[in-house]
Amino acid sequence: MALIEADGIHVRFGDRVVLEEINLSVNEGELHGIMGPNGAGKTTFFNTLTGSVKPSRGRIRLDGSDIAGLDPHAIARKGVARSFQIMTLFNDFTAQENVMVALPAFRARGFDVHRAVAGDTALADEANAVLASVGLGAKAAISAKLLSYGERRALEIAVALAQRPRVLCLDEPTSGLGTDGTLRLADLIGALKGKLTIVAVEHDMRFLFSLADRISVIHWGQVVARGTPRELQENPWVKRSNLGSFG
Repeated sequence: MALIEADGIHVRFGDRVVLEEINLSVNEGELHGIMGPNGAGKTTFFNTLTGSVKPSRGRIRLDGSDIAGLDPHAIARKGVARSFQIMTLFNDFTAQENVMVALPAFRARGFDVHRAVAGDTALADEANAVLASVGLGAKAAISAKLLSYGERRALEIAVALAQRPRVLCLDEPTSGLGTDGTLRLADLIGALKGKLTIVAVEHDMRFLFSLADRISVIHWGQVVARGTPRELQENPWVKRSNLGSFG
C-alpha cells in the first residue's frame, strides 16, 4: 500500500524547469531509493517532499493527505523526518543532548536547552535508547564534535529517529564516508528496514542497490526508470547511463 504518492510534481526556478511531471509512489515500510546523474533533480524532489521547496503544481500525498507546499515543520509534525547531506548537529552538545532536544517530550520546554534537559532522567533514558539503536550507546556523553565522521552520520540519524517519524528521509547518507563507514551505515539502515518507511537519495549505487526495495531514477526532472534493483540493472536506460555499474 502506498504511503507516499507524488502526482504531477512540477518545480520551476525562474525560467528553469527543474522537475516536470514527477510521478512516483513509496509503499509503507519499504526503502525507496532515488538515484540519477548530478543535476537530475533528485535533490529538488527530496526537498519538495520534505517542505523546503514548494512545487509550482502537483500533489504529494502522505497517507492520503496532501502535504505539497506545507512548510518543513508542518511536514515533520505529520511524521516525516530527514537527515541532511551537510550535517546539522549541535557540535558542542553531547550525543545524548543532541538526541534529547529532538524528542517530542522536549519540544514544549523552550530554547534554554541545558536548563530544559538537565537532570531529566526520563529524557536521558529515552535518548540513550535511541543512541543504542544506532550503535552509539557508549558515546552518549561525548561531544558531537569529537565523534568520528561516521559516528556523526549515525548521530544525525538518531536525531531523526528521536522524532518518532513514520517516514525517514536520507539525503546522500554515505557522503564523505569511506568504505568502512559506508559498510557500518549500511548495517544500520538495514536494521531499520521494515520498522519505518525510508526514502534515500544516494549517489553510491552499490550501497543503494544492496538496500533498496525499489528505486526511482530521475533524469532531466522526470522519472525515466523505476523498479527493483534487479530490474534496474537490466534496464536499457540505466545500462546506457552507467548508473547501475558497480565497476
